Amino acid sequence: MKYGINRDQALDLVRENLHNDNLVKHSLATEAVMQALAEKLGEDQEKWGLAGLLHDLDAEQTESDLAAHTHETVRILKRYGIADDIVEAIRLHNEAAHDDRRSTVFHHALAAGETITGLITATALVYPDKKLASVKPKSVTKRFKEKSFAAGASREIIAECEKLGMELGEFAELCLRAMQGIAEDLGL
Repeated sequence: MKYGINRDQALDLVRENLHNDNLVKHSLATEAVMQALAEKLGEDQEKWGLAGLLHDLDAEQTESDLAAHTHETVRILKRYGIADDIVEAIRLHNEAAHDDRRSTVFHHALAAGETITGLITATALVYPDKKLASVKPKSVTKRFKEKSFAAGASREIIAECEKLGMELGEFAELCLRAMQGIAEDLGL
């Protein structure tokens, strides 16, 4: 366990802390997106996947209080001895709770990757069959431009994909394909 936890233990931790099925699915989607981004960028897929899976452990406790979100997650992860760079990326995926700002590709990938999962999910849900298989990358980028659509998915944070050296279209396609790869787990 080079990161202080393996994938099965991380999933158990998610299920212990998140009882809302949609939050668990969001964590799984973010894991898949982060693994795809790591592969594309030549980074460690295991490490990036763990960050995606574990990033929202305190989401139910903090509800919609962005000033509090990630503080308890960081405490939980430190208690388990999770690698510092994973904890830091998770801490900074929500800048509203901290004075520090995202500064690495890992930080930007987690923030942009976890945010676009909401936009992709919302896009799938407007299709008659509500399936990710029906969604095209162009549909995601079109919905990105509609500020009132999935308004909770910050376009500014998604646009951080540019800090990964990726244009929005390429980023949306990669993230959509990652989520389509686990569509059954997501119920989409």
